[in-house]
Amino acid sequence: MSDEVAPGFVRVRLDLSYDGKDFSGWAKQRQGQRTVQGEIEDALRTVTRSRETYELTVAGRTDSGVHARGQVAHVDLPEGVWAEHREKLVRRLAGRLPHDVRIWRAEEAPAGFNARFSAIWRRYAYRVTDHPGGVDPLLRGHVLWHDWTLDMDAMNAAAQPLLGEHDFAAYCKRREGATTIRTLQELRWERRDDGILEATVRADAFCHNMVRSLVGAMLFVGDGHRTAEWPGRVLAAGVRDSAVHVVRPHGLTLEEVGYPADELLAARSAEARNKRSLPGGAGSAGCC
Repeated sequence: MSDEVAPGFVRVRLDLSYDGKDFSGWAKQRQGQRTVQGEIEDALRTVTRSRETYELTVAGRTDSGVHARGQVAHVDLPEGVWAEHREKLVRRLAGRLPHDVRIWRAEEAPAGFNARFSAIWRRYAYRVTDHPGGVDPLLRGHVLWHDWTLDMDAMNAAAQPLLGEHDFAAYCKRREGATTIRTLQELRWERRDDGILEATVRADAFCHNMVRSLVGAMLFVGDGHRTAEWPGRVLAAGVRDSAVHVVRPHGLTLEEVGYPADELLAARSAEARNKRSLPGGAGSAGCC
């Protein structure tokens, strides 16, 4: 698979955000559910007065109910369409898109850019409150209520053995032909001034349900149901543990996607497509 743009087309980078509450995830669905990809592609077709649908490629396909503040996608547009609409595309999309999804920037991408494969990390935040009264009603769509007092220090201690490159099969929903090997670069908890506990989770890529499973394990440690060593033992076992709960999606937000310098984009894209394995073990084909 090549990142070369077809002759006569321009690759456009889109920076966007959305409230995931009323979406059935990012990716278009055959059953006709409302999705972020579907809404944007429909809006693009309308504002460019095109009969053709220009398909988006996204940095990370979020699940149903998950939000995004710093999502990135790309779309290849005919040169003539881009030349005609580039100056007012963001404003025109704002007038056409529903209010729960926004495009903030649309710019010609540098050579070798691929929103998905060129990314070197994705950063998510998960927000939880353990306040006995529950969640602030104005934040209820973005914060999970955990009805037990949480020990932040215990959760941070539990996170340490999970950092680095591992097979996260114990924390992922398996997909045929997809590897579960990932490099977890950051996993830490902070208690904000308003009392909300915020997890920062950053990795080169994530497999299905990985962030919400990791958070579920951390919460079990934080409320005293498991020791700080337990999440590491689950990881080492390499199989799903019924005690690891996948927490609800509304507390999760994709905050930012990181890319290398422009001259390294193509090389990163090629590297991300390679078969991945741990030293001394076999990996499976697939990505993300």
